Amino acid sequence: MKKYMIEREIPKIGTLERNQLQQGAAKSNQVLRQLGPDIQWLESFVTANKMYCMYLAKDEALIHRHADLSGFPATKVTEIGATIDPTTAA
Repeated sequence: MKKYMIEREIPKIGTLERNQLQQGAAKSNQVLRQLGPDIQWLESFVTANKMYCMYLAKDEALIHRHADLSGFPATKVTEIGATIDPTTAA
């Protein structure tokens, strides 16, 4: 599977309460179960007006299908080519 970064423009998402974020995560998980094993949510980062999500998926079309079914916009989808971290320098 390929790794993707998804940018979701969601005004004021950073102001949501924990229970609202839990409801959103539950909806996303429900759609992921529907779509099957070719897509996996790794983690998300919430900012004031955007959410950045890391996913593994067979292809970009599946990312967009999840966005359509879940109601969470996929404003920009970028395939990750490589990963580096502090240990890369060693």
